[in-house]
Amino acid sequence: MNAYLFDSGTGTFERDVVQASAKVPVLVDFWAPWCAPCRALTPTLEKLAGEYQGRFLLAKVNSDEHPQLSARFGVRSIPNVKAFVDGKLEDEFIGALPESGVRAFIDRLIPTPGEKLRRAAQVLVNQGDLDAAERNLRSALEQESDNHQVRLDLVELLLAKNCHADAERLFAPIPERERDERADRLLSQLELWKKGQALPSIEVLEARLAATPDDLPSRLALGERLVIEQRYQPALAALLQVVKKDNGAMRTSARKLMVEVFTLAENQPELVGEYRRLLAGALY
Repeated sequence: MNAYLFDSGTGTFERDVVQASAKVPVLVDFWAPWCAPCRALTPTLEKLAGEYQGRFLLAKVNSDEHPQLSARFGVRSIPNVKAFVDGKLEDEFIGALPESGVRAFIDRLIPTPGEKLRRAAQVLVNQGDLDAAERNLRSALEQESDNHQVRLDLVELLLAKNCHADAERLFAPIPERERDERADRLLSQLELWKKGQALPSIEVLEARLAATPDDLPSRLALGERLVIEQRYQPALAALLQVVKKDNGAMRTSARKLMVEVFTLAENQPELVGEYRRLLAGALY
């Protein structure tokens, strides 16, 4: 065996596969000595493990000797190759594929240079180092301009830094047909920002409301401004007051914006749940 493939089993699977896959993809080959297709597939897997020089690891599990692992991962036919990435089962295939098929399977799992930079940027964001994360994402985008996930990560980061104009410029190249739910959410934020350019500042609006608390147009504008700055709790509170006190167009606008915020703030389920209930109570 070469340095990039090894036998694994019930007692070592967590270390060999789950933990190791945090660094590189790990392919697990479930096989048995009596299985002729397994014997056909093994040379291909071992050859590629050596050729790829550590860009993936190959763990071989004798399914007869480790039936618990086979049952745990739903192995019903062998050979069954399961790929783990970042501690999770990512993909699999059954049967003895030709080398071209196995190579294509592996290539889909191995992160590109841009994807490696993207993952490093995610770590930096979690550590609070947004500037370093931005540098990584810009480098990744220079290498892979058509990697829309990198582009969306950068747009999201720039919005968090209130760099809306730059975020809008970077978002523009993504074709509408290739936009997912995340892209639609970021686009909503950008559209709110563009609309907000014509609104007074938060300080001006708060001063108006301090002088005239029943100034509903200013309260609606304040809610819009707060949404743009991703200050969702005070934004929802301001918009809810408009819903409660107006029966016309402003009520409709405030309600629609609250519903939009529920999507924008999906990572704050308690806040969203609370204001969904409050909005329902105000409407019905």
